[in-house]
Amino acid sequence: MLIYLQNIFKDYINDEVVTPVLHDISFKIEAGEFVAIMGKSGSGKSTLMHILGFLDRVTKGQYFFKDEDVNNFNDEKLASLRNKEVGFVFQQFNLLPRTSVIENVKLPLNYVAKISNEEKNKKALAAIEAVGLTHRAHNLSNQLSGGEKQRVAIARALINEPSIIFADEPTGNLDSKSGEQVMQILNELHRQGKTIVLVTHEQYTAEYAERIIKLKDGEIISDEKVTERRRTGLVK
Repeated sequence: MLIYLQNIFKDYINDEVVTPVLHDISFKIEAGEFVAIMGKSGSGKSTLMHILGFLDRVTKGQYFFKDEDVNNFNDEKLASLRNKEVGFVFQQFNLLPRTSVIENVKLPLNYVAKISNEEKNKKALAAIEAVGLTHRAHNLSNQLSGGEKQRVAIARALINEPSIIFADEPTGNLDSKSGEQVMQILNELHRQGKTIVLVTHEQYTAEYAERIIKLKDGEIISDEKVTERRRTGLVK
């Protein structure tokens, strides 16, 4: 079992005002699954992804990652997990401007001890090739289209060979063609055995996954597999 959430609650406190965000969330994700977490703005889906990706902690409940209780981890351990086990792809790309594609992709390797610059370049070029951007490796990030920037972000997420990739609205800033290219790449990574957790508000994008967990007002309202017919029709 890669991920197991058991009766998770998350509240935010501001000036002694408590705002509940997630309520009694429980589910499991097996290694190699492609899961979409879907809901409208304010449903709690991004908060849930931040918890799953070790960016935030639960208020109550248990989160097990590879059978270990995440509640017992200190900040140093969580930072190590974020770097070694998780790859993030965000809606805003989060690339360094006026910096080459290969340098952007290499960034997570700056936190890896005892790795030569030659090895960093080798790993980065392999990740860039995986998203079909070898011809752009030495271009500056601000010279790329939105779709290309998101593909660079995916390459950066792959660089440390993570156990799981979290994609938070990865097509939100893209036109439909670029968005489809990005989803095809994520789907191909899943075919290769990567675990993918996709956060989205779009039904079409969610249907690339094998399974859709829907949230409303911080609660799970459904957790269903995507039928083979729908996936066959959408995923080429």
